[in-house]
Amino acid sequence: MFHITLVAGARPNFMKIAPIIHAIDAFNKSEIRIEYRLIHTGQHYDKKMSGDFFEQLNIPEPDANLGAGGGTQAEQTAAVMVGFEKELMDHPTDVVLVVGDVTSTLACSITAKKLQVDVVHVEGGIRSRDLTMPEEINRMVTDSITDHFFTTSELANQNLKNLGFTEKSIHYVGNTMIDTLLKNIPNFQQPEGELFDQLQPQSYFVLTLHRPANVDEEQKLKAMMDAIMEGTGDFPVLFPVHPRTAKILQNLGVSHDRLHMVEPLGYLEFNYLVKNAKGVITDSGGITEEASVMNVPCLTLRDNTERPETIELGTNELVGTDPNKLKPYLDKIRNGAWKQYQGIPLWDGKTAERIVKKLSEIYNR
Repeated sequence: MFHITLVAGARPNFMKIAPIIHAIDAFNKSEIRIEYRLIHTGQHYDKKMSGDFFEQLNIPEPDANLGAGGGTQAEQTAAVMVGFEKELMDHPTDVVLVVGDVTSTLACSITAKKLQVDVVHVEGGIRSRDLTMPEEINRMVTDSITDHFFTTSELANQNLKNLGFTEKSIHYVGNTMIDTLLKNIPNFQQPEGELFDQLQPQSYFVLTLHRPANVDEEQKLKAMMDAIMEGTGDFPVLFPVHPRTAKILQNLGVSHDRLHMVEPLGYLEFNYLVKNAKGVITDSGGITEEASVMNVPCLTLRDNTERPETIELGTNELVGTDPNKLKPYLDKIRNGAWKQYQGIPLWDGKTAERIVKKLSEIYNR
């Protein structure tokens, strides 16, 4: 038997962690061979992260919440490290498992290694090559001190090999985010409200924007919103928006009869909208993965991506951040001429099973 500490700090982290918890529980059915603690660093406070979120994903409430949200990048990193060091001192473990690329991923990896605890990184090896993104720095530092990598693509494997890591530490398993997606498609729920009751499948676009490069430069944001509304024709645009971004848009006078800015949605409700959308416009990496697997056209408003497989084999296209380049892509979606999902290797809903099996081989001594 061995002990593992599972770390999550933001909503996408829990979507990646959930199938691992389910796989551990299934693995332990005959006898307890893996004991785990689930730690929420508190990096993101989100009312949608209350009990109903954990209920939707069918995972237990975290064993501890470090309450490390807020502050600058440095303040948040420090708060997570201080809280997580105490957690590991009070609850010794054999291995710390981190996912993704948020501040908590970096902070908990450093803390674990300083205490001589092995680190495994789920979604290791992906790169955008863009050092203006905090996430890229988090990935690079975390990977530099990781003991075992669980990867989503052959390109991630090659990135790690180029850094000198050997095949012994690189485990190509697939994407746990897709495990969660495939398991929950039958449970998707239409959001409540008159707006959503009126929507027909394939009759609207879904928009998400959260990266500072897109939402903090006001005139750039206004130009992009104008281009989106012009390019989407007669289709409504549903925009689950952070209150801070909503305020910026209001100050800019951005409004339109077809633009519906709504509260952030739960996992099952948001993905219901994505699955039934004409197309998705986003600057999120995770949404490009989900949209691709659901065969929904997806436009990424970024100049780079750490998930090129969503472009090569998925339904995603990298549009860039120039509003003038958006219209031809939207025309193609509206005309029904978009590419189809080709299938991404090992994105089959069984990634977590492969992770738990490999962890057992490595640590059940």
